[in-house]
Amino acid sequence: MAPESNLSTPVRRSPKWWLTLIAGMVLVGGFIFFFKAGAKTAALGLTFTARRGPLDITVLEGGSVQAAESQEVKCEVRVGYQGTKILKIVEEGYQVTENDIRTNKVLVELDSSDLQKQLAQQEIQHSQATASLTDAQQAYEIQLNQNLSDIKAAEQKARFARMDFDKFLGDQVAEAVIDELGLEKVLASEQTNMAVNPTQATLLAASPRNPQPAPPVSPPGSPTTNSPATPDPTLASSRLTIDFARYANIQLLGDGEAKQKIRELEDTFQVARKEESQAEVNLAGTKRLFDKGFVTKTDLQQNEIGWDNARLKVQKAGTARDLYLKYEFIKTAEDWLSKYAEAVRELSRARKAAISKLAQAEAKWRSAQAQYQVQSRQLKEINEQLAKCTITAKKPGLVVYGGGGDERFYYGGEERIREGATVRERQSIITIPDMTKMVVNVKIPEAYIKRIKKTQKVRITVDAFPDTVLNGEVTKVGVLPDSQNRWMNPDLKVYLTTITIAGTYDWIKPGMSAKVEIIVDRLADAVYVPVQAVVPQDGKQFCYVTHGRSSDTREVEIGQYNDTFIEIKKGLKEGETVLLRRPESAAPESGEKGKAPADEGPDKTKTPPAPAPVPQMPKGKA
Repeated sequence: MAPESNLSTPVRRSPKWWLTLIAGMVLVGGFIFFFKAGAKTAALGLTFTARRGPLDITVLEGGSVQAAESQEVKCEVRVGYQGTKILKIVEEGYQVTENDIRTNKVLVELDSSDLQKQLAQQEIQHSQATASLTDAQQAYEIQLNQNLSDIKAAEQKARFARMDFDKFLGDQVAEAVIDELGLEKVLASEQTNMAVNPTQATLLAASPRNPQPAPPVSPPGSPTTNSPATPDPTLASSRLTIDFARYANIQLLGDGEAKQKIRELEDTFQVARKEESQAEVNLAGTKRLFDKGFVTKTDLQQNEIGWDNARLKVQKAGTARDLYLKYEFIKTAEDWLSKYAEAVRELSRARKAAISKLAQAEAKWRSAQAQYQVQSRQLKEINEQLAKCTITAKKPGLVVYGGGGDERFYYGGEERIREGATVRERQSIITIPDMTKMVVNVKIPEAYIKRIKKTQKVRITVDAFPDTVLNGEVTKVGVLPDSQNRWMNPDLKVYLTTITIAGTYDWIKPGMSAKVEIIVDRLADAVYVPVQAVVPQDGKQFCYVTHGRSSDTREVEIGQYNDTFIEIKKGLKEGETVLLRRPESAAPESGEKGKAPADEGPDKTKTPPAPAPVPQMPKGKA
């Protein structure tokens, strides 16, 4: 049994506080060590590990969504500078349906009060022009008929005068005399020299011997010449200088009154001569009988008186014949010729007067017709303007005020589209876009435009739906720079480019903002780093490669790039870490600080964008 004292005495143990002190010192030392290392790393800056893999070379730009095709409804009412007011308009965003098209739903109604007043005045003027046209047409027809009557009367008078002349001299002699004077040639020359239309030519075509039927009524506008008719002086200066004495021979005359008269006078003269001879024979026999005493002196005296009478009859008949041939024949012939020539002149004057009066009537008709056409055209235009005051649905789609997109906002004092607003001519009121085919219109800077080609694939992100990526392709590239904003910044050259969105989406609306990423090239296997990691110096490109807490400067050869990453062809391997900015301890020796490296890849004309915040690795891109 142990002693009791041993059981009651406590056991002494070794102190542990020094172990706690040692552990605290170790922790403080580690904390100081890591703090210094972190401070060193922070001093070097943010880093990025070079990656290898596929890299899309893209051009990133912003734009607005628009419909590829749309029905733009403009104000087509011409009401001067004051414009016209919108009385009624459908709400923006209204969906036009096929039923609206069938029922001619009114989308916009414009104020037509001024046009109604113009229409009333124009209808009055049109009625007056119609009445004037009817009067002018009737006057033309009346004048034409009057001309025909006057010409017919003149032709008849000339024809009768010619018949009298032919009756007196005989047709053959009369024809020879008229040919010698050239009267018929004068009428033919008038028809040739006068510039007339077909109706007037018909009026000239008739001759005293061959009357023509009445010409048809020709409307204004028939072919005419503006040159005045050439006057023919032949008829006016013709002088009837025919020597009819040479025709005072019964052998030269035709069967006519003159020949008959001469024959009668010649017969009377011959009968008188025979009676004279008979009276002379009777007187000679009576004288012999008287000498023998068989007859009385009274019988002798009677025979002498009979012989004297017979002799006087011969003288009288001869004198009458000679006087007729010398005076009466010539006088009568010239009288009938003068009457015929005067009748021909009257016919010529009647024709010319008819042409002049008909031309005046035709000019009035043409003027009235032109005035009628002007008034009719103005009346039609006013009716068309009234019809344009009511705009109905013609195509299904979504109603957008103005021209759509940014064009809905007006400048220069123009009002926004709404009921009561005033719109000018040719101003867009509403646009109904075709929502089945949408595009994004972007403006590509001049430095990028040569890399953009048609059919290039595009990734599209609408700002309102950033998580949804749409596909599309380039369908149109501007050939010349856009001059819309050239007056604000003449040095800025941008090219309008159209990106067509593949597919149809109900949530896409015109005017939405979108970003497009045009894939200009795709590298299947490339080492790449952010564009901020490459720094230009002395015409070369460098990267700052980190090794733990230190870094060194390494020259690299760059290739293609996009807005985020740049290809490293030489000088850097996959997995190496590079700084995203120049370390503070590394002062720039030369070159341009803060600028992106000059591109020595396939496209050496473009400078990469300036440094941006550190990008995150794109998902599914590289």
